[in-house]
Amino acid sequence: MPLLTTQQTVLPAARKPKEVEAVIASPFEYMVLLGGHLGHVKGLVDLAQSNGKKVLLHADLIDGLKNDEYAAEFLCQTIRPAGLISTRTGVIARTKQAGLIAVQRLFLLDSDALEKSYKLLEKTQPDYVEVLPGIMPEIIREVKDRTGVPVIAGGLIRTKEHVSEALAAGAAAITTSRSELWRDGNRA
Repeated sequence: MPLLTTQQTVLPAARKPKEVEAVIASPFEYMVLLGGHLGHVKGLVDLAQSNGKKVLLHADLIDGLKNDEYAAEFLCQTIRPAGLISTRTGVIARTKQAGLIAVQRLFLLDSDALEKSYKLLEKTQPDYVEVLPGIMPEIIREVKDRTGVPVIAGGLIRTKEHVSEALAAGAAAITTSRSELWRDGNRA
């Protein structure tokens, strides 16, 4: 099972080509590509990979591609990122079958959503779980402790304090598109 490096605590997230270029110029090994037009995704992934970056591709946000297991198969075989991020169980299953990093994204709106998420994680057994919003230290700790799956915190992380709180709560990393938070994202 491929895993992220333990040295990287911030996963820079890019949407646009200029943002991808900024990540390429950074010292980070891994990055998140937040979708984009299907016709441009392969070029962006190839560009990042040719510059030594490993791309976690958000499968649910690709314009022009349905987010199902067939799309995941296409992404794994044709685009070939380091891994896929998705809310969909079929996408996670196909990603794991392909030997790529599978990140199950969870939107935790209330206690019911949290309990349903635990059942979902038992079924999908992803490599990582991305908890959104990522500004809930108690929930990050609970999800990590209850599932044993490394947690990535994402969504609404706006300050260095949010980053510190998520990491202190046990998050393996945080995702953010805020470039000002990309600094100091590698552990010494």
